[in-house]
Amino acid sequence: MTPEVVKNTCCVVGGGPAGMMLGYLLARGGIQVTVLEKHNDFFRDFRGDTVHPSTLEVLYELGLLDDFLKLPHQKVTSAGLVLGGSSLQVADFRRVPARCKFVALMPQWDFLNFLSDRAKQFQSFELRLQHEVINLIRDGRRITGVEARVADGRTIQVHADLVVGCDGRHSVTRRAAQLELLEYGVPIDVLWFRISRKPDDPAQVLGNANYGKALILIDRSDYFQAGLIIPKGSFEEIKLGGIEQFRSDILRIAPYFDGRVNELQDWDQIKVLTVQINRLRSWYRAGLLCVGDAAHAMSPAGGVGINLAIQDAVAAANLLTPAFRQGSISETTLAAVQRRREFPTRITQAIQVALHQGFAGIFANSGPLKAPWQFKLALHIPGIHRALGYAVGIGVRPEHVRNGTSHAKQGRALVTAGISLVAGIAVAMVALRGARQLRRRQKPAHSLRWL
Repeated sequence: MTPEVVKNTCCVVGGGPAGMMLGYLLARGGIQVTVLEKHNDFFRDFRGDTVHPSTLEVLYELGLLDDFLKLPHQKVTSAGLVLGGSSLQVADFRRVPARCKFVALMPQWDFLNFLSDRAKQFQSFELRLQHEVINLIRDGRRITGVEARVADGRTIQVHADLVVGCDGRHSVTRRAAQLELLEYGVPIDVLWFRISRKPDDPAQVLGNANYGKALILIDRSDYFQAGLIIPKGSFEEIKLGGIEQFRSDILRIAPYFDGRVNELQDWDQIKVLTVQINRLRSWYRAGLLCVGDAAHAMSPAGGVGINLAIQDAVAAANLLTPAFRQGSISETTLAAVQRRREFPTRITQAIQVALHQGFAGIFANSGPLKAPWQFKLALHIPGIHRALGYAVGIGVRPEHVRNGTSHAKQGRALVTAGISLVAGIAVAMVALRGARQLRRRQKPAHSLRWL
């Protein structure tokens, strides 16, 4: 059968955070855009649920914030860790230079449905669900569209001036374009599962580490989205130990889950996330641009992946919209998007790689952990919690919507960004130096030798 042919100005592959935000922004600018999503809805559990102040600021600039905050969510104003017997505050979001001084915890499907509903108000926006992209269309060297399979098995062709790959860490567009991917070794995977939440559970605590294990907790009001960090490739070995042993491990790290760990009855309730950190050497080809996880897969450390993807989308829309209006999307414009977003990507990934080194210390200490005194001392530096709150909540080189709400305080925010970055690096250096000293002195095995 002859495939259906659709023509549009821009084809966005993938309806995740980057794809939906880019689709919204381009349509808002009057650009004809089609977003292709292979699933029939946005409901996927165990996805990033943290909406950081930088993303909330973008929604404010778009005039969407008030409606967005009417959706059910939880507010996190600070982030803490429990290391062994020590409860430590790490980041404080209450002083970030943004309208919302908190991280909003919200299921990602609610966020994506919200963006979809608002984007559909623009006549230039089209969302096609159950359209799985299977290949790229080329005219010589230039990519001119995509071929997609629909639910009934038919194929369609979407021809466009530009294809934007927002299809995640397993990107079909990236692979079809044969873009070179640079991989960085990651020593961890994450086991995601649900466990019910009680009102008296610890608040503003996002992590627990003890007895050679680390547990992430994301508050979803009546339950936690929990993630057990494990050595890479060890899931099958853990399964051999049995579900009862797995429950015991959880309970040992977080004793307040007593009586609730029995909610985990079989391994079907537990999903493994194979953690990756990588990025493309070049994010583009003639007629194709990749952003978000398709351009750079992030670790779940800090929950910054969704927000980095959205910042990519904002930067891309700012640069692409005027180029579309002029009728020319050159490789020079695509290269400008990569130049704009590669620096924050590199810095964020470097920090994540450094943080991952600490998990080797956790895994090596099967007994009670003791936080390094250097780490505790670093967290007592005046202003450090505020600086780390900026580093996590706002990040490196935050993007702003062109023609959005003006920002009189933007210059001061840039100064704050520089101070925060220096402070964050200083904390990392102090703690890592302490960890090295602990190794050289061969401290007892139950000391935590990491940051």
